[in-house]
Amino acid sequence: MNWSFLQGVLSGVNKYSTAVGRIWLSVVFIFRVLVYVVATEDVWDDEQKDFVCNTLQPGCTNVCYDEFFPVSHVRLWALQLILVTCPSLLVVMHVAYREERERRHRRKHGPNAQSLYENPSKKRGGLWWTYLLSLVFKAAVDSGFLYIFHRLYHGHYDMPRVVACSESPCPHTVDCYISRPTEKTIFIYFMVVIAVICILLNLTEVTYLVGKRCLETFRRMRRQSRRQSHLPDTCPPYVLSKGEHPANGNSDLMKAGSTAVDTGGYP
Repeated sequence: MNWSFLQGVLSGVNKYSTAVGRIWLSVVFIFRVLVYVVATEDVWDDEQKDFVCNTLQPGCTNVCYDEFFPVSHVRLWALQLILVTCPSLLVVMHVAYREERERRHRRKHGPNAQSLYENPSKKRGGLWWTYLLSLVFKAAVDSGFLYIFHRLYHGHYDMPRVVACSESPCPHTVDCYISRPTEKTIFIYFMVVIAVICILLNLTEVTYLVGKRCLETFRRMRRQSRRQSHLPDTCPPYVLSKGEHPANGNSDLMKAGSTAVDTGGYP
């Protein structure tokens, strides 16, 4: 499988990520993609070829292999890596859409027209929501695959050396032997732990983004309230120039400490 496209996606989204997001990308690329390409495929390349059962009954070995390995670990992890990196591609596409919209706006209104975005790659507005939802989706994908793995293999992460099988067309209960079970167990635990770390990093970044946005909103509200509290009075107090109203109902209005501003009726 060619992983160069996936590497390009991860490298492209790196400049749009936060510090926590860059850590997540490094973990995914080094401890998941590279480990998968370099070692994992070689560890599991003999899982079916060297799955031997002590019987010559035709079809028994294949049925027993399907019973204990309903989905290949390698293919399950490959699908997980593809799905968990797709949201990063959506972020890159959203930034590209913003940049293209900005170019069309300048072609239409001239190079000196006001920009639509202060910075097309800055996480504001719709891009902020796209980035946030991508984090939630990535954490959900990893969590979902861990649950699927748990259900398929009944919560057993240790690879047994010998498994007993009595599925048809096996004539009786037969013993089947798995090649390199210890090595496979080590890689299973490694991939599961890295997936858990990636989930925690995603949730940490979600908390960081939401907390930062709430803090910015709170600060903006405080600045607005301070500006409103320091606004000058638009209608300064006025007092009557005389202590009593005249008989005709009119009075001279005097601003406190100033000259007269209205000598007629004041509705």
